[in-house]
Amino acid sequence: MNITRYPRDLVGYGRDPVHARWPNGAKLAVQFVLNYEEGGESSVLHGDSHSERFLSEIIGAEAYPARHLSMESVYEYGSRAGVWRILREFERRALSLTVFGVAMALERHPDLTQAFVEAGHEIAAHGWRWIHYQNIDEATEADHMRQAVQTIRRLTGSAPFGWYTGRDSPNTRRLVVEHGGFLYDSDYYGDDLPFWTVVRTDDGRDIPHLVVPYALDTNDMRFATAQGFNTGDHFFTYLRDAFDVLYAEGAESPKMMSVGMHCRLLGRPGRFRALQRFLDHMEAHDGVWVCRRLDIARHWIAHHPFSALQNASSTEGRRTTLASLSALPREAFTHRLAGIFEHSPWVAKGAWKARPFASVDALHQALIEVLANASEEQKLALICAHPELAGAEARAGSLTAESTNEQSSAGLDRCTPDELDELRARNRAYRERFGFPFVMAVKGRSKAEILTALATRYESARQVEFDRCLEEIAKIARLRLAALLESA
Repeated sequence: MNITRYPRDLVGYGRDPVHARWPNGAKLAVQFVLNYEEGGESSVLHGDSHSERFLSEIIGAEAYPARHLSMESVYEYGSRAGVWRILREFERRALSLTVFGVAMALERHPDLTQAFVEAGHEIAAHGWRWIHYQNIDEATEADHMRQAVQTIRRLTGSAPFGWYTGRDSPNTRRLVVEHGGFLYDSDYYGDDLPFWTVVRTDDGRDIPHLVVPYALDTNDMRFATAQGFNTGDHFFTYLRDAFDVLYAEGAESPKMMSVGMHCRLLGRPGRFRALQRFLDHMEAHDGVWVCRRLDIARHWIAHHPFSALQNASSTEGRRTTLASLSALPREAFTHRLAGIFEHSPWVAKGAWKARPFASVDALHQALIEVLANASEEQKLALICAHPELAGAEARAGSLTAESTNEQSSAGLDRCTPDELDELRARNRAYRERFGFPFVMAVKGRSKAEILTALATRYESARQVEFDRCLEEIAKIARLRLAALLESA
């Protein structure tokens, strides 16, 4: 038996899992997924040969070659009532989540889609249709993937960074990589931590790809499956026990926990109480990072890059040096420096051609030259990619790992109510005056210094302030490079 050619990875991180290094030393990252599928399920109205029969109140439902009005109404409960009940609870607690959105379903409910966006939740693509792709031909699956991305971009203004089919095919992950633009996929249930894999494309390229695992056990879908949950008590107890085990392990080896929710299932009042009880239990613990899957992906790319996986058993392989960075192919190089410029990997991608780098300053200069040669629109987009200081993203726990650490170092996560009110008022006035957020390299600065800078710079001319923001971004980039590279 040739083990080296076996296409499955049964080993993973093995007996020495990587330390996740979650923001602020969190012991556990908890990630809630809200599956939005209502309106994209199997139906003769959608051109299918039969009605839906999966994940509903009607266990063992028959597939009709016509409309199944009872089944349709079960799904409609999710889009009419259940989804709003869940969203209100997360809004009340200021918690973020990831929406696995079926594009056809999102298109049929634009008001809800806008509500997801306004709340700052991530919308990851859950396919064009909510159907089984195991026996769908590759060309159709690829076309559905394109339709899903185009639809979500049209509805929300941006393409999704995450992908989850659910009922995927042997081609799905390769199609995700070949499509491009995704930071991760979640069509995997076999680990408590994200991990890198290598995907070979049809043209023979080996592309590093990040997997952020999902879970089917800590998932309300088991209310609609054999040997599943019969009551809210069952669901709560299972979630609580999973949380407690992972939280205890997190003292030495932090993990992640996924909680899967469906609007038509957990949105029902008799089950919803279990969610509230679990949220109460979770919020009674310190050291928990509630975040979106996108936040986990960005953290992993920044702190556990693909280059570390290649030599996972070696301490040397876990360090990033100028030499190892210079040796990376363009895509891996871009991934490794993804956190240097906020949500703007194009800067790192453009600097790749300047390799090798003789010093950290040389690398920094190459990055700044890319920025200097960018269009005004690109520069503005980079400025606008920065979060407000102590703003909505910070309150929702959806900052990048880098921004979280920087704002924390300035004490912005420990503001008094009066300080928060002043920061919000000045941030709002600044944005209204200039059309972009206030950007400042805050690492090591005090709250008083930040408030003074906000007040002083508010009086500047727009072009002066535009240029100042870019200067501050350059400072931030240098500090982030210093944190990344041991030779800095």
